[in-house]
Amino acid sequence: MPIVPRDRLSSRSSLASRRARSPPCYAARVNAGLRWCLGRDRASAGARGAREMVEQSVSRGSGWQPGQYGRFHDERSLPFYDLAGMVQPAPGMRVADLGCGTGELTAWLHKELGATETVGIDSSAVMLAEAGLHTLPGMRYEQADIMDAATRYHEAFDLVFSNAALQWILGHDTLFPKIAAMVKPGGQLAVQMPANGWHIGHQLPAEIAREAPFAAALEGWTREDPVREPEFYMQVLHEQLGFSPQRVRMEIYTHQLESTRGIVEWVKGSVLSAYRERLPADLYPHFVEEYERRLIAAIGDQSPYLYPFKRILFWGRKPL
Repeated sequence: MPIVPRDRLSSRSSLASRRARSPPCYAARVNAGLRWCLGRDRASAGARGAREMVEQSVSRGSGWQPGQYGRFHDERSLPFYDLAGMVQPAPGMRVADLGCGTGELTAWLHKELGATETVGIDSSAVMLAEAGLHTLPGMRYEQADIMDAATRYHEAFDLVFSNAALQWILGHDTLFPKIAAMVKPGGQLAVQMPANGWHIGHQLPAEIAREAPFAAALEGWTREDPVREPEFYMQVLHEQLGFSPQRVRMEIYTHQLESTRGIVEWVKGSVLSAYRERLPADLYPHFVEEYERRLIAAIGDQSPYLYPFKRILFWGRKPL
């Protein structure tokens, strides 16, 4: 039976009974917003070579701030638990968590699955510095680039799990066969990625980055969004990888922020971290200031602000 955090269920309610009460492609869950299996909301961003894939990946060094990211801890954690609910536990699992961050949720997954071994992989020393607080027997962490880890671990895991990490890597046409190669025959792949590139709050950073004085400092670089439409990942799982069964769905999480300016704080913990890492320290505050000015001009200074956030979740089982 797939897992789901105990505090997310009503008393003594099983996941199976909840599904029985819901249509197959729609389920209501507190604060989760509207959700459906397939959507058509993302424009594709073309494939890139392996070198560009690595360059696009945020190293999560100077640009990544765990405290800023954690300001919306509960909101960012909700998709993790939804993704975990798609996993089918089995005895003695060996698990990899790609982009494990501070390890807090990795430890929850390890315990909930009763895994024999869980390896948390993240490129950020800053994030992993906190992982020691969330280490259980059978767990370990590695500082490594996800693509490097994919080449070292061939058919090594019963579950490869990645929550909000693979959107930092370009070239999804070629990425997922490499990630899937980490999964043992009969094992599972579970992935969640933000798909909110349609929102003005996620479009503005690249627009601003193309203008002076930021364009010169960034040497023409802008962050590209590689996340594709849900149907693309369904085709990858089925046609490229031959995973069966499989499930792909788009979900819209609705977050009530205190005001429109809450979006600024949200993206400072995600999209803007890539620009913080690359801009001079004295220029980045001006980048954020211009971002906030244009955001307010575009959608108004609303209080509260209902922030719709699309995410893609998918799961599949590798053939034996």
